Amino acid sequence: MPPHDERIRVPEAKPGSQSALRQSNQQRIIAALLASGSDTQAGLARQTGLSTATVSNIVRVLSDKGLVTTEQVTSSGRRALSVSLAGRGAVAVGMDFGRTHTRVIVSSLDYQLIEERVIESPLGQSFQLGLDAAATLLATMLAEVGLPRSAVIGVGVGIPGSIDARTGQIAEGNVLPEWAGASREALEKRLKVPVYLDNDANLGALAEVTWGPHAGTSNLVFVKIATGIGAGLIINGVQFRGSIGVTGEIGHTQILDHGLLCRCGNRGCLETVASTAMMLEVLSRSPGRASTAADIVERALDNDRAVLHVLEDAGIAIGRSLANIANFLNPETIVIGGPLADTGELLLGPIRRGLRRFSLPVLQDATTLVMSSLGDKAEALGAAALVLHQPESHSFAMGSLSALALTS
Repeated sequence: MPPHDERIRVPEAKPGSQSALRQSNQQRIIAALLASGSDTQAGLARQTGLSTATVSNIVRVLSDKGLVTTEQVTSSGRRALSVSLAGRGAVAVGMDFGRTHTRVIVSSLDYQLIEERVIESPLGQSFQLGLDAAATLLATMLAEVGLPRSAVIGVGVGIPGSIDARTGQIAEGNVLPEWAGASREALEKRLKVPVYLDNDANLGALAEVTWGPHAGTSNLVFVKIATGIGAGLIINGVQFRGSIGVTGEIGHTQILDHGLLCRCGNRGCLETVASTAMMLEVLSRSPGRASTAADIVERALDNDRAVLHVLEDAGIAIGRSLANIANFLNPETIVIGGPLADTGELLLGPIRRGLRRFSLPVLQDATTLVMSSLGDKAEALGAAALVLHQPESHSFAMGSLSALALTS
């Protein structure tokens, strides 16, 4: 547990008492809602194994205390009561660190976005300075929405690089080389709450099956195209992280045998052909200004010929790499995210052509390829979802939410 952890803990009732049973049942309901965001009373009964009458009584108590909200809905053709956590007193935080930005979001326990801020980060910013800037930004955001520090049940952090699961440290060769070797423990020491650290593409995948329209999709690949190119994998409904946590590094699959040197030390990697950094380098030789990914999007939407050519070449190369993933994993859905998502079909079209050209015919119509609907918030939303999915977060969130309910 990090030092100076100020979160609220669940008050313990005497084992075996009616109060203890009531507390346990309330915690089961709250944990179920934390995992799903909302559910009907019948759904909660199935999740928890409690009787529908017990669930109804607990929901009434929690509703009277303002800890849950209810709404009449239709489920399977019948009227039902949907239950959601009100989110009072407990929030999850998501932080997304990029090469030139830091994004922080605050989410309620029912998966509602409370606040979002993004700030520019200077190139080459050190781990400590970047973390200090994010911590200061979070403190400002909490103050503005009237939440105490103790309301934060945890912080999810996404970085554009791999995390070595053996050490909990950021691995070498990522987009933020100054952060290599930094650990989750260092983040916790500064933020003073539990921190859950993951690759940003992994978090993008988690966001898509949690916040996006792909909830319930069992086999999904999220591809983030930015300064680096990475993929997050959902396989059979579970996030896949491999044996040491280094997965989805499609940016380092070889496209050209004798291509440019990549930051990983190899030649001809996908990133040397299709990353936004390479696109900007190529466009620097053409008329017009393009110094950021946003410039690429703007010029693409204006039908700039040079930008469209660059997107075509990059898209075909990305599609070729995705064909290898499709042939190997047979995902139901491939979602393209990152700062170029607003180009829509201008980038998606070439990716689709590359995918269809190099994948097995039987997979071409069985694989859905779409742009992310979550925009540039996907990774930060996934970071917040990572917090909400942690069993430890459930216990502390229940402490915040149950302090009032357990007195009734």
